Amino acid sequence: MMRHVFIIGLGLIGGSLARALQRNENLLVTGFDSDPLAVTKALKMGVVQEAPRNIEEGVKRADWIIFATPVGATLTLMEQCKTWETKDTAVFSDTGSTKVIIMEAAERLGLRFIGGHPMAGSHKSGVEAAKDVLFENAFYILTPTAALIGGEEVEQLHELLKVTKAKVHVMQAFEHDEMTAIVSHFPHLIAASLVHQLDKQEQYPFAKQLAAGGFRDITRIASSNPDMWRDITIQNNPVILAQLDNWMAEMADLKQLLTENNGDSIKQYFNDAKQVRDALPIAGHGAFYSAFDLYVDVPDVPGVLAEVMGHLAEEQISIVNLRILETREDVFGILVISFQTSEDRADAERCLSKRTDFDTYIS
Repeated sequence: MMRHVFIIGLGLIGGSLARALQRNENLLVTGFDSDPLAVTKALKMGVVQEAPRNIEEGVKRADWIIFATPVGATLTLMEQCKTWETKDTAVFSDTGSTKVIIMEAAERLGLRFIGGHPMAGSHKSGVEAAKDVLFENAFYILTPTAALIGGEEVEQLHELLKVTKAKVHVMQAFEHDEMTAIVSHFPHLIAASLVHQLDKQEQYPFAKQLAAGGFRDITRIASSNPDMWRDITIQNNPVILAQLDNWMAEMADLKQLLTENNGDSIKQYFNDAKQVRDALPIAGHGAFYSAFDLYVDVPDVPGVLAEVMGHLAEEQISIVNLRILETREDVFGILVISFQTSEDRADAERCLSKRTDFDTYIS
């Protein structure tokens, strides 16, 4: 039997989800966006199969209604649900990066709702950037309302998402928000604060040139969309504040360690951090968007970049970005090549490792 998925919001996430779901031939995937141009592009590119004139028309036939909109917009749309004519069996979901505020609204409104958060992204945005492979090997978190926990609806959504090849996990909304605060939301604040600290070093303008290596890598997330991170910080505020308290306690301990200036203790601090960091998984997507960087040592000779790109092109390996490091004291390699997937990076590493002139590293 043909099932119908209606996606509201046809940006990167909504468009990519629509593309991936079309792998299931028993699904009709339709969509709507408040930007008419995005709808036109989505239809022309085959991102959706149909595009109703408005939301009210789109939800009537839908078995699944997915909000792929910013959390603030999703909350507004959820309030409008009471005026929509939907199937009694229709189930709502979303793709927002904070879940407690969404699930509280769903419980209050009495919606058949399973919160969702596909933990994948890109350096690009908009429906033009939509890819059916975006969620492959990425975590996709589901947070059902109390009424749906353990119910067939969760299993059905899990089955629906199988074609995305995402790693689906079910948890409570507060667990999601606390864990993402630890590994994603709070680190964005730290990255932003490090960049602000660099910017205030006016007596050393050359410091920004030296920041082109490791500093630029560890603060990459500070380049994320300010509007999105304003919203996330407000929506998950209490949990992020708790993490800030934990960070300040950790900094107090570190300051005491430095005040005592004991070489063995300082070394142990760095050693413990190294062991934990080295044990973190490399494969797959985590809470951050990752471009999967490959560091390459290349000789400084004319044409070497063209040679590297030529080898990758021969094996049809696509890249996301390419840059040369001027400051390499704390990283490996002169050349950083970024890839969309871990598989592309692994293929590139094999490709270049066959050439004796190139040494490759994954950090």
